[in-house]
Order: sequence, then C-alpha cells, then structure tokens
Amino acid sequence: MNNKTTDNAKKNVSDVKPKKFNIRWMLVFFDMLVFIACAAALYFTGGRTSLSGFPYFAALAYLVLLYIFRFVFKIYSQVWRYGGISAYLKLILADAFACVCAVVLSFMIPGPRYSVAETVSLIGVDLLLLLSARIIYGFCYKYCASDSFIGKTARFLLGLFGIKEQYVSDADKHTVNIIIVGAGKDGIALSEALAADDKAIYKPVFFVDVKEEKIGRRILDVEIISEQQVTRELLSAYGVAMVVFAIPDMSVEKKKELYEKYKAYGCLLKVYEKSSLLTSESGGVVKLREFEIEDLLFRNVRQVADERVVSYYKGKTILVTGGGGSIGSELCRQIAEMDPRMIIILDIYENSAYDIQQELLQKYKNRFETKVEIASVCNKDAIEKVFRAYQPQIVLHAAAHKHVPLMEKNCVEAVLNNVFGTYNVVLMSEKYKVEHFIMISTDKAVNPTNVMGATKRVCEMITRCFANHDSGTIYSATRFGNVLGSAGSVIPLFKRQIANGGPVTVTDKRINRYFMTIPEASQLVLQSGTMAKNGELFVLDMGQPVKILDLAENMIRLSGYIPYKDIDIIETGLRPGEKLYEELLVKSEELDKTESNLIFIERDVSLTDKELEEKLAILRDAVDSGSDEEARHALKTVVPTYRAPAEVNGEYDKEKETANA
Repeated sequence: MNNKTTDNAKKNVSDVKPKKFNIRWMLVFFDMLVFIACAAALYFTGGRTSLSGFPYFAALAYLVLLYIFRFVFKIYSQVWRYGGISAYLKLILADAFACVCAVVLSFMIPGPRYSVAETVSLIGVDLLLLLSARIIYGFCYKYCASDSFIGKTARFLLGLFGIKEQYVSDADKHTVNIIIVGAGKDGIALSEALAADDKAIYKPVFFVDVKEEKIGRRILDVEIISEQQVTRELLSAYGVAMVVFAIPDMSVEKKKELYEKYKAYGCLLKVYEKSSLLTSESGGVVKLREFEIEDLLFRNVRQVADERVVSYYKGKTILVTGGGGSIGSELCRQIAEMDPRMIIILDIYENSAYDIQQELLQKYKNRFETKVEIASVCNKDAIEKVFRAYQPQIVLHAAAHKHVPLMEKNCVEAVLNNVFGTYNVVLMSEKYKVEHFIMISTDKAVNPTNVMGATKRVCEMITRCFANHDSGTIYSATRFGNVLGSAGSVIPLFKRQIANGGPVTVTDKRINRYFMTIPEASQLVLQSGTMAKNGELFVLDMGQPVKILDLAENMIRLSGYIPYKDIDIIETGLRPGEKLYEELLVKSEELDKTESNLIFIERDVSLTDKELEEKLAILRDAVDSGSDEEARHALKTVVPTYRAPAEVNGEYDKEKETANA
C-alpha cells in the first residue's frame, strides 16, 4: 500500500465522528452506588451510629475525582463483557491517579474529612469491588451459553440483574464427547473457547496430562487424568469419540506413541493449535484440524527464517527457474515475505507460472514487481534474454525433470534438461555477474541408481566447478529428500487410492524415504544461501527416514479404515531406477557443521574446467545420438558412483540380514 493510499485511509477514519458520547450510564450509576456503599461501610465500621459527622464534602470530592479520571481513561466506553487485561489495567490506573489526588486533597478539605489511611482504604475497596463485578460479569457472559454447572451458575447471576441470555441445552444439540491431551495453556484455551462457544459441538469430558501435581484436579469442571487411566473401557463408558492434541511442543516419539494408542481405540484424532488458522466442520468459533501429513510422519515442522535471512533477500531481484513447480512456487512465496525488489518466475509450463504470479499479486499487490517468463532452460538464447532484461542478483535454480521412472525411459531428455539446462543457467549467472547462484539438488544424487539422480549429481559437479572461477559469483547447491505434497509425491497417490476404495500400492514394503514439508525445505534452502561462501554442497537434516509401508498403513487408519481388512496394501515391484533407501551424504565422515543444526556441508572435490568439459563432451555426444542407452552409458562414465539398482539393493538386503543375525 503506497503512502497516498495510507493517508487517505487515515483521513477517512479521522472524518468519522461519533454522533454522541458512547457512555454506559447504567454502569456509571452502578459504580456510584458501590462507592456510596463503601463510604457508608467505612464510616460505620468505626463504631459510629450517627450521620452527624459524616464527611459528605470529602466523599463527594473523591467521587468527582474518580469520575474525572475514569472518563479520561474512557472506562465507560469499554464493553466489559469482552474486557481483558488492558481494560482492567485502565480502570486500576484511573483509580490510582484519583487516589493520589484524593490524598493530596484530604489535607485541604475543611470540616469532617477522611484520613490518608481512610482515603486509600475507601478508594482501594471501591476499586476491588468494581473489578470483581466486571470480572464476574465477563465470566458469566462468556459461559452462560453452556448447559454445564458453570453455565447454569452464570445464568443465575446474570438473572439477578435482569440479564437474560439464550443458551442451547446439550440435550437439544448434537455434541461430541472429547478428551483433550494436554492440560497446559493450549488445552485450557481450548476448553475455555468450547465453553464460551454456544455453536461448538465438542464437549470435553477429561484432560489427559503427565504431570502428577495436576492429576485429580479440575479445570472448568473437567477432571484431569493420567495417560494410564485412559483405557478402552473408560472411553466407551463416557462415549468419547475424539481425542484432541493440544500440546504444540510434544516430542515426535510421544506423539507417535499416543497416536497409535488412541487410533487402536477407534478414536478420531484432531489437533488444536491456538495460534494457527485452522479449519473444521464444528460450525463455531473453535477450529480443530485433522491430523495432517506432517503429523502422520511424526516430524516437527520447524520455522527457520530469521532477520538475517530476510535481510539477505530484501530489496533484491531474484530469478526462480522452475518457479511454477512445487519447490519453485514455494520459494517464490517465501521470498515474497522478505520484501524483494522483483521476483522473476521462469518456467516452461505457463499455467503453473501464471497461478503463482496471480497468487502473489493478489496477496502482495504492488509491494514488489512480479514477472513471468515462459522459457526452457535448455534454450540458451532465451535464458540469456531473461538475464539481460532483468539482471538478477540471486538465482534459485529449481527447474529439473525429477520423476525417476519417466526419466529412466527418457534419458536423453533428462540429460538435456537437467545437465545442460543447469549449465546454461550457470553460464548466464557468471556472464551477467549474478551475486549468488543456488542449485536445488536431491538425495538421489548420492550414489545414484537412476538417470535422474545421476543427472543431478552432474549438476552438483557443474556448480562446484564454477565456484573456482573467481568471477565474483557465489555458487552453492542444497540437497534434500522427498517433499510432502509435491507433484510427484506418493502422498497424493495414496489419497486417491484410498478415496477409490483401494488397494494402496507400494513398490516394495521394505522401502524407506526421507521426508520434509515443502515450506520447511524452501526455508532451509533460503537459509543455506545466506551461509554460502562459495562452492558449498549443503545437506539438510531430513530427520529419520520413514518406511513407505508405515506411511500407507497410517494414511489408511487416518481415513477411518483398517489396513488389510477394509483396504488392502499390495506390492507392485520396484520401478526402474528405484532403490530401497536414500542417502543424503556420499561419505558421512566428510561432513561439516554450520551455525544451523539443520544444515550441514559435505566436503566435495571439485572438477577442473578441463575435467568438466570432458564430461560434458561425453554427454553432448550421447544427446546428439538421440539414444537413451547411449545417454545412460554416458552418465555411468561421467558419474563414477552411478550403479545399477539391483546391485545396491542386493547389498542393502545383505546388510539387513547381517544386522538381524
């Protein structure tokens, strides 16, 4: 939003004048009665029986002072049913200032007057009663919609003052009995929100917590029990249909343990996150979300962006190749949060590039420029045209063919796009003095068993070689594993298969993979860019590998079915180029730490320009031949660690057998 728009908005707000003072005169009158009662009580508790010595003038002066400061602090413009800490603090400050003035005034009042101690006592007790009345009123209004004991009490207290509030009886609405795991601040916030929301269908019957000092106590009339007390019989006796996790920092091990326990009991599982924008079918204010893929893999999604990362990309012109893809589009979203000068989205597929452009324009308007260029990285002239037009300062190279089985059948295209496409972008980055070139690599480049992985390994070699060129450009590569929700991810496939009634297909039940969410992977890529000095191959901490079979079984359970009974899981056999496990490092001992515990550096030997040109010449000849077999043979020649899948998988099986023995 520009300055002119902002000024107009402020002017429009300032031009809106209230037609009259928005003052709750009934509350003014109530506060006056409370003060009179306090003044009378203070006077008669001193053993007096007659009003002949009552300090009328002093009491009136104090009352006037109180109202002067309360009006200054706008106490009577506050909607007290929604009063919070700030509103109560204003009332305390208003009466505190009035009390100071009253103490000074007490020395000047002729005739009967209050002593300093009596002045402080009078105003202090009056303030205590007013705060209590407002807190009770807010509490009653918040919980009067409930059919619980608390709700009935709240309605009774409101009724004493003639306030009638509507409520829906639990018998008249469909309710779902739930257990809240976690009696901490998030669990309490959820319970309070449910009690206050007359549209909420969820009714807590127990809190579950591990702290012994909490067990047996109650929060909002809900008992806290231990995990050991939660049994199938207990859940059945109380009709518990859902378990809600309200512990944001729960360890992945504990989350997995509880997930398996409650899922075995047949409960629905949901998550409450107080600070998140959530979605739910509850229909009320309280929102609970389903267990998502991140929860399913029991991986904590970590936010890593900090001020240094933001400042690195702020105000820069940034080119993202493959900007319409899963990783590329998320990189654009993350960069957009950092106030760049311009984002250039380069992609061969116009629809995805257009989608992310429109998303950014809708969200950020004119905060920065957003450009779209439709071009293939294989077209050197087209790429140079983009570099010449925009002079990017940072290049994030995410464009690549990544589908393993398809690239096995299209080796020439894989080499042309991945290897020579990367080479073109690297050449232009050097020619046009780009500040930093960052290549997105993959764990499949480590000891590759497929064409896709081998081509990405060559891309790493290219990047590392150009880092020796003293051209002023910083080159780095960042390697990570599978990302959740990407175009080629197994997750969407499993979802479709479950929705169609199964079966769910896995290529091999022994397979395990590293997983990371797209936002987290993108954040770590951007953070690694700020650490690069030149030539680094960054490796991301992907956590523990996940068995694809476990993933399939858990997804079936989360969908409300029983694996192998309602929906079967079948093996289809390893696909071409697929291996049973993925590695992130070529040699685990050649690993350097960085300032981030999520990012490491692999020490990689760089090629000379001559060695790189020799390897590229071999690949060019293979591409020119048009033969996929020639291209595959060429990759095996230029990538010494490229091996056949059967060989690697056989060694893996032998290692497992030895370990089991």
